[in-house]
Amino acid sequence: MNKIAATALAALTVAGTTLALAPMASAGGTGTDSGNGVFTTTLNPVPTNHVTGSGTARIHLKGNEATVTVDAKGLLGGVPHAQHIHIDGQGRCPTPADAGTHNGHRSMSTSDGMKAYGMIGTSLTTNGDNSPTSALAVTRFPMGSSFHYERTQMVTDKVADSIRKHNAVIVVHGIDYDGSGKFTNVLGASELDPKLPQVATAPALCGVLRAQMSGGVAAGEGGTQGMQHTGLMAAGGALAVGGAGFLAIRRRKANGQA
Repeated sequence: MNKIAATALAALTVAGTTLALAPMASAGGTGTDSGNGVFTTTLNPVPTNHVTGSGTARIHLKGNEATVTVDAKGLLGGVPHAQHIHIDGQGRCPTPADAGTHNGHRSMSTSDGMKAYGMIGTSLTTNGDNSPTSALAVTRFPMGSSFHYERTQMVTDKVADSIRKHNAVIVVHGIDYDGSGKFTNVLGASELDPKLPQVATAPALCGVLRAQMSGGVAAGEGGTQGMQHTGLMAAGGALAVGGAGFLAIRRRKANGQA
C-alpha cells in the first residue's frame, strides 16, 4: 500500500472512530459524579392559579452546602413570597389535573400540588432557620413583585440527594387569584395555616431542578447538541482528508503512475 492510500485509510478510520464516539460523548455525565455540581430550572406559572409571573433558580451544590439563587418577577407586589425546595414527590410541577376546588373556585393549593412536587425539604428563608419548620416564616421570605434571592446554606442529606437525583422542585408561593392586588379570602383559608388566606400559601411558580452541563445547559435540555455537533464536524473533516487521498490516487493512476 502506497503512502497516499495509507493516509486515506487512516483518515477514514479516524472518521469512523469519531462518529462512533460522538454519541457516546453526548450521553456523557453532567459533571456531578463527585456529588458536586450546578442545578438550574426555569420557574413557570402554576396552572389554574391566574399567575403571569416567571423566574429562574440555580443551586450550586458542594456536599451539603447549597448556594441558592432565585430570580422572580411578575408576582403580587407588597407581600412576602414563601419559597421552598420540595422533595419526595414525583419530581414534576403540577398540571391542571392536580387542581382542586377551593371556596367554589378551581385552583391549586399547596396540598393539591404535593403529589407532583412533594413535601418541603428546605425553606428558602433570607436568614436563620431553613428547615420545614420555617415553611411559613413570612417575615423571612423575599417581598415584592420582583426579587433576587441568594443565600449559601446547609441542606440535609435527603435534600442534597434529591437534588442530585432530579427529584427536587423549587416552588414560590403567593398568588393574586382575583386580580385585586392584595391577598384576599377569595379561595378561603389556607389548609396549612387557617390564619392565612389560601392565596398566601398557594403555589405561584414552579420548576424542576436539573443538572447543568459544563457548557451551561441543563441536562436533557439541549445539552448534548454541542458535543454531537463537534463530533460530527471532526468526523466530517477526517472524511474530507480521506476523500482527498483517494482523489490523489485516482489522478496518479490516470497519469500512469504507480
